[in-house]
Amino acid sequence: MPLKIGITGGIGSGKSRVCSIFADLGYAVYDADTRARVLMNENPAIVEGVKALFGEGAYLPDGVLNRAGIGKIVFDDPEKLARLNALVHPQTRRDFQVWFQAGLAGYQKGFVLKEAALMYGFGTWKDAVGVSGVYAPKSVRIARVIQRDGISAGEVLKRMARQWPDLEKLRRSDFVIYNDGHHGLAAQVREAIRFFTH
Repeated sequence: MPLKIGITGGIGSGKSRVCSIFADLGYAVYDADTRARVLMNENPAIVEGVKALFGEGAYLPDGVLNRAGIGKIVFDDPEKLARLNALVHPQTRRDFQVWFQAGLAGYQKGFVLKEAALMYGFGTWKDAVGVSGVYAPKSVRIARVIQRDGISAGEVLKRMARQWPDLEKLRRSDFVIYNDGHHGLAAQVREAIRFFTH
Protein backbone atom coordinates (compact mmCIF):
# COMPACT_ATOMS: atom_id res chain seq x y z
CA MET A 1 0.00 0.00 0.00
CA PRO A 2 1.49 3.37 -0.98
CA LEU A 3 2.00 6.13 1.56
CA LYS A 4 -0.17 9.25 1.54
CA ILE A 5 1.66 12.55 1.07
CA GLY A 6 -0.11 15.90 1.29
CA ILE A 7 0.76 18.85 -0.91
CA THR A 8 -0.51 22.30 0.01
CA GLY A 9 0.08 25.99 -0.45
CA GLY A 10 -1.76 29.28 -0.62
CA ILE A 11 -3.87 30.45 -3.52
CA GLY A 12 -1.65 31.13 -6.54
CA SER A 13 1.34 29.26 -5.13
CA GLY A 14 1.33 26.81 -8.03
CA LYS A 15 0.29 23.56 -6.33
CA SER A 16 -1.32 22.29 -9.51
CA ARG A 17 1.80 22.97 -11.58
CA VAL A 18 3.93 21.08 -9.07
CA CYS A 19 1.45 18.20 -8.97
CA SER A 20 1.47 17.99 -12.77
CA ILE A 21 5.21 17.29 -12.59
CA PHE A 22 4.62 14.50 -10.07
CA ALA A 23 1.90 13.13 -12.36
CA ASP A 24 4.23 13.22 -15.37
CA LEU A 25 6.61 11.08 -13.34
CA GLY A 26 3.88 8.51 -12.74
CA TYR A 27 2.62 9.56 -9.30
CA ALA A 28 -1.11 9.46 -8.60
CA VAL A 29 -2.53 12.82 -7.52
CA TYR A 30 -5.89 13.45 -5.88
CA ASP A 31 -6.92 17.09 -6.41
CA ALA A 32 -9.16 17.84 -3.42
CA ASP A 33 -10.24 21.28 -4.63
CA THR A 34 -11.36 19.98 -8.03
CA ARG A 35 -13.11 17.00 -6.50
CA ALA A 36 -14.88 19.27 -4.01
CA ARG A 37 -16.31 21.26 -6.93
CA VAL A 38 -17.50 18.04 -8.56
CA LEU A 39 -19.11 16.86 -5.32
CA MET A 40 -20.86 20.22 -4.89
CA ASN A 41 -22.62 19.48 -8.18
CA GLU A 42 -23.17 15.74 -7.78
CA ASN A 43 -23.37 14.79 -4.09
CA PRO A 44 -27.05 15.02 -3.00
CA ALA A 45 -26.21 15.76 0.66
CA ILE A 46 -23.91 18.62 -0.31
CA VAL A 47 -26.36 20.03 -2.88
CA GLU A 48 -29.14 20.03 -0.30
CA GLY A 49 -26.88 21.65 2.30
CA VAL A 50 -25.65 24.33 -0.11
CA LYS A 51 -29.23 25.23 -1.07
CA ALA A 52 -30.19 25.42 2.61
CA LEU A 53 -27.25 27.72 3.27
CA PHE A 54 -27.46 30.00 0.23
CA GLY A 55 -30.95 29.50 -1.21
CA GLU A 56 -32.03 28.17 -4.58
CA GLY A 57 -29.83 30.76 -6.31
CA ALA A 58 -26.83 28.72 -5.23
CA TYR A 59 -27.35 26.72 -8.43
CA LEU A 60 -27.88 28.05 -11.93
CA PRO A 61 -31.00 27.08 -13.95
CA ASP A 62 -29.06 24.21 -15.56
CA GLY A 63 -28.31 22.80 -12.10
CA VAL A 64 -24.63 23.77 -12.06
CA LEU A 65 -23.21 25.38 -8.92
CA ASN A 66 -23.22 29.18 -9.05
CA ARG A 67 -19.57 29.45 -8.04
CA ALA A 68 -19.25 33.16 -8.79
CA GLY A 69 -22.33 34.04 -6.75
CA ILE A 70 -21.35 31.90 -3.79
CA GLY A 71 -17.78 33.16 -3.95
CA LYS A 72 -18.92 36.77 -3.60
CA ILE A 73 -20.88 35.82 -0.50
CA VAL A 74 -18.42 33.63 1.37
CA PHE A 75 -15.34 35.79 0.94
CA ASP A 76 -17.23 38.62 2.68
CA ASP A 77 -18.88 36.38 5.27
CA PRO A 78 -16.44 34.24 7.31
CA GLU A 79 -19.28 32.44 9.09
CA LYS A 80 -20.89 31.25 5.87
CA LEU A 81 -17.49 30.25 4.49
CA ALA A 82 -16.87 28.16 7.60
CA ARG A 83 -20.30 26.54 7.32
CA LEU A 84 -19.72 25.76 3.63
CA ASN A 85 -16.32 24.24 4.36
CA ALA A 86 -17.78 22.17 7.22
CA LEU A 87 -20.36 20.83 4.75
CA VAL A 88 -18.00 20.03 1.88
CA HIS A 89 -14.74 18.90 3.45
CA PRO A 90 -15.92 15.79 5.33
CA GLN A 91 -17.44 14.51 2.07
CA THR A 92 -14.24 15.30 0.17
CA ARG A 93 -12.22 13.46 2.79
CA ARG A 94 -14.43 10.39 2.32
CA ASP A 95 -14.13 10.71 -1.45
CA PHE A 96 -10.35 10.64 -1.12
CA GLN A 97 -10.49 7.46 0.94
CA VAL A 98 -12.67 5.78 -1.70
CA TRP A 99 -10.21 6.89 -4.42
CA PHE A 100 -7.27 5.63 -2.40
CA GLN A 101 -8.76 2.24 -1.58
CA ALA A 102 -10.39 1.44 -4.91
CA GLY A 103 -8.54 3.30 -7.63
CA LEU A 104 -4.93 2.25 -7.30
CA ALA A 105 -4.86 -1.34 -8.53
CA GLY A 106 -1.41 -2.14 -9.89
CA TYR A 107 0.06 1.14 -8.68
CA GLN A 108 3.82 0.74 -8.21
CA LYS A 109 4.99 4.05 -6.74
CA GLY A 110 5.82 4.45 -3.06
CA PHE A 111 3.31 7.20 -2.38
CA VAL A 112 0.31 9.10 -3.69
CA LEU A 113 -0.33 12.81 -3.36
CA LYS A 114 -3.35 14.63 -2.00
CA GLU A 115 -3.38 18.23 -3.19
CA ALA A 116 -5.43 20.46 -0.89
CA ALA A 117 -5.33 24.18 -0.15
CA LEU A 118 -7.05 23.76 3.23
CA MET A 119 -5.07 20.79 4.49
CA TYR A 120 -4.20 22.26 7.87
CA GLY A 121 -7.41 24.13 8.59
CA PHE A 122 -9.47 20.93 8.49
CA GLY A 123 -6.97 18.45 9.91
CA THR A 124 -6.62 16.44 6.72
CA TRP A 125 -2.84 16.58 7.16
CA LYS A 126 -3.37 13.90 9.81
CA ASP A 127 -4.29 11.45 7.03
CA ALA A 128 -0.81 11.83 5.49
CA VAL A 129 2.59 10.62 6.64
CA GLY A 130 4.18 13.82 5.33
CA VAL A 131 3.34 17.15 3.73
CA SER A 132 5.07 19.15 1.02
CA GLY A 133 4.37 22.86 1.01
CA VAL A 134 4.52 24.93 -2.18
CA TYR A 135 5.68 28.51 -1.70
CA ALA A 136 5.65 31.61 -3.90
CA PRO A 137 6.00 35.27 -2.86
CA LYS A 138 2.74 37.13 -2.24
CA SER A 139 3.21 39.48 -5.19
CA VAL A 140 3.73 36.54 -7.54
CA ARG A 141 0.66 34.77 -6.21
CA ILE A 142 -1.53 37.86 -6.61
CA ALA A 143 -0.41 38.31 -10.23
CA ARG A 144 -1.05 34.65 -11.03
CA VAL A 145 -4.58 34.65 -9.61
CA ILE A 146 -5.49 37.93 -11.32
CA GLN A 147 -4.42 36.42 -14.64
CA ARG A 148 -6.04 33.04 -13.96
CA ASP A 149 -9.38 34.14 -12.51
CA GLY A 150 -9.79 37.63 -13.96
CA ILE A 151 -10.45 39.21 -10.55
CA SER A 152 -9.03 42.28 -8.85
CA ALA A 153 -6.06 42.36 -6.50
CA GLY A 154 -8.46 43.26 -3.71
CA GLU A 155 -10.48 40.10 -4.32
CA VAL A 156 -7.31 38.02 -4.30
CA LEU A 157 -6.28 39.54 -0.99
CA LYS A 158 -9.70 38.71 0.49
CA ARG A 159 -9.22 35.09 -0.49
CA MET A 160 -5.70 35.04 0.91
CA ALA A 161 -6.98 36.43 4.20
CA ARG A 162 -9.25 33.39 4.58
CA GLN A 163 -6.32 30.95 4.30
CA TRP A 164 -3.66 29.97 6.78
CA PRO A 165 -0.59 32.25 6.76
CA ASP A 166 2.21 31.07 4.45
CA LEU A 167 4.80 31.00 7.21
CA GLU A 168 2.63 28.72 9.32
CA LYS A 169 2.14 26.33 6.39
CA LEU A 170 5.89 26.30 5.71
CA ARG A 171 6.67 25.69 9.37
CA ARG A 172 4.44 22.63 9.39
CA SER A 173 5.61 21.24 6.05
CA ASP A 174 8.16 18.42 5.92
CA PHE A 175 9.46 19.53 2.54
CA VAL A 176 9.09 22.90 0.81
CA ILE A 177 9.05 23.48 -2.95
CA TYR A 178 9.79 27.05 -4.04
CA ASN A 179 7.70 28.03 -7.06
CA ASP A 180 9.04 31.58 -7.37
CA GLY A 181 10.50 31.50 -10.88
CA HIS A 182 14.05 31.27 -9.55
CA HIS A 183 14.19 27.63 -8.43
CA GLY A 184 13.77 24.80 -10.94
CA LEU A 185 10.58 22.90 -10.17
CA ALA A 186 11.51 19.57 -11.77
CA ALA A 187 14.69 19.26 -9.71
CA GLN A 188 12.81 20.11 -6.52
CA VAL A 189 10.12 17.55 -7.27
CA ARG A 190 12.74 14.86 -7.78
CA GLU A 191 14.34 15.85 -4.47
CA ALA A 192 10.92 15.64 -2.79
CA ILE A 193 10.48 12.13 -4.22
CA ARG A 194 13.82 11.10 -2.74
CA PHE A 195 12.87 12.70 0.59
CA PHE A 196 9.49 10.99 0.93
CA THR A 197 10.75 7.68 -0.46
CA HIS A 198 13.52 7.38 2.09
